[in-house]
Amino acid sequence: MAERLPNFIMDKNNLLRLHQAGILTDIDVHFAGFMANLADSKYQEISLGAALVSNVTGKGDVCLDLASFAGKTLLKKDDGVDAVICPGLSVWVDNLMSTGIVGRPGDLCPLILDEENRLYLYRYWEYEKKLSDSIKERTKEDISGLNLSLIKDSIMRLFPERMDSDINWQKVGAITSAFKNFCVISGGPGTGKTTTVAKILALLLEQAGKEENLRIFLAAPTGKAAARLSESIRNIKKKLDCKDSIKAAIPEETFTIHRMLKTIIGSPFFRHNSQNPLSADIVVVDEASMVDLPLMSKLIQAVPVDARLILIGDSDQLASVDPGSVLGDICGNSHVRGFTADFINKVEELTDEKFTDSIKEYKDIKVLHDCIVLLKKNYRFADGSGIGGLSHAVKLGDIDKALSLLKNEDDRTIIFEEILSADNFKQILTDKVVEFYSEYLKTDDPGRALELFNRFKILCAVKIGQFGVYAVNAIIEQILSRANLIQTENLWYRGRPVLITSNDYKLGLFNGDIGITMPIPGSDSNDMHVFFLGTSGELRRFLPYRLPRHETVYAMTVHKSQGSEFENVYLILPDKDYSVLSRELIYTAITRASQSVTILGKEEVLKTSISRVIERKSGLHDSLWG
Repeated sequence: MAERLPNFIMDKNNLLRLHQAGILTDIDVHFAGFMANLADSKYQEISLGAALVSNVTGKGDVCLDLASFAGKTLLKKDDGVDAVICPGLSVWVDNLMSTGIVGRPGDLCPLILDEENRLYLYRYWEYEKKLSDSIKERTKEDISGLNLSLIKDSIMRLFPERMDSDINWQKVGAITSAFKNFCVISGGPGTGKTTTVAKILALLLEQAGKEENLRIFLAAPTGKAAARLSESIRNIKKKLDCKDSIKAAIPEETFTIHRMLKTIIGSPFFRHNSQNPLSADIVVVDEASMVDLPLMSKLIQAVPVDARLILIGDSDQLASVDPGSVLGDICGNSHVRGFTADFINKVEELTDEKFTDSIKEYKDIKVLHDCIVLLKKNYRFADGSGIGGLSHAVKLGDIDKALSLLKNEDDRTIIFEEILSADNFKQILTDKVVEFYSEYLKTDDPGRALELFNRFKILCAVKIGQFGVYAVNAIIEQILSRANLIQTENLWYRGRPVLITSNDYKLGLFNGDIGITMPIPGSDSNDMHVFFLGTSGELRRFLPYRLPRHETVYAMTVHKSQGSEFENVYLILPDKDYSVLSRELIYTAITRASQSVTILGKEEVLKTSISRVIERKSGLHDSLWG
């Protein structure tokens, strides 16, 4: 029998000590107890592993990497009470496998331990396995029977631009989408991802030759992102160099992923799944970096294997709130490792453009490389642009370059302001809040108010503390009230902005939607309604009591801002380090802006944030790339 773990590991009191120290949550402790009850009573060793896998999953990891915890001291010895130390790796693995409730991949057990000593909750192992298997199945073979001369004509007409020193990566993305049932197009803001998608759809419709029968779904993780996708597609397709019938066949209607798959109320399942797939030929998912592992796994199972699945996103952005970093795991480092020789020949033949030798020289190329395209040219930010340069420096983790750009007095599109004190912070906010928010509060037109309000956004890195989103929203209300721009005696005062924080499919309101509280224009009644823009740009209004869960949104977290774009952004950093601060968070905040970015905070906190990279534990990257 395997060596027993030290008694202090098995003592339930030690789990409670970890809970009291803030290391474990309530659910971690309860889950550990549940697993211990399932195991043979002699084997209480399961408790620590179960508690920790629950804990890391709650923080965004897909699995617990036992090797990174083995021998780690979780609590130091204190007042004669023994330390809480994780066991050595081999002892831990042996004892877990002896409990009867930990299995190997393929076993039907509550917990799964793979050969790399990653411990999973069974359902997350299954999500990862099904996602990986589906991607591999879709990438095995190219789509055959395509009209190559027609593809070449479509490419030349829809993508007329030639690059001076590099290949046109939008063309590569289009060719990938034509030949592959699975395709990822990644790129930063302004690289033309949505434009590329619209052109890809035109190319595929031309290739099909029966546009009225090609079933296309456009989706995004949130209602806000879906609305932006709809608006972009609607504007872009008007300018495409193709027949009007092709333009008309490109859909403008977009869905949240949940609405597309049809949520089963009160369950984590969808009506569309592997047994009841979508009736689709093409599924496009925008803002794919926001999609967590469970949702991506369910999505790919619901897309027919012979349909094209095209994921669009920025793999350098923040990962999903829930477990997984799916887009990042799928992309890996593929964009610097080239393509297969067959694919390079195909692209060169269809575009009359040549890949550089550096692309051809990379070794150990996999078929999956051919399915992933990184758009490089930025059409929004010119060379030397402050926001473009800053986002690039942050993405690379170049702290000195980022600070140099922020402190450059000659470029006021990017600014760093040191917060000296709480009073200093409120003064900075007062000046900007009154300047940027007064105009929307003075208009009687709800549509115009929404447009003006969304030009400026204050983003907070954290929720709590004096620089967190809750405190900042309260400060802004005080500022606007003192300036006589709002009257806060009533909760639903004129001008109150609200953010929807849950999905309501009956009302068509979704997590991320922003509305403004106003009376109906021209009405004699002073009853307040909350106005939202619909996915087609129409104005929609609701009585406040009908709204799903919501909150005031003068300021919002960076996570909530994903899928949105604003002209001017103020990013507020906390006065001390938090584990959520990361390079990806700073990059995401900066890239929400199209005209200017101001960062408020302490220089040391900014430096620490840029230096920290989010590394979520999973086995997806290894499964796909080996």
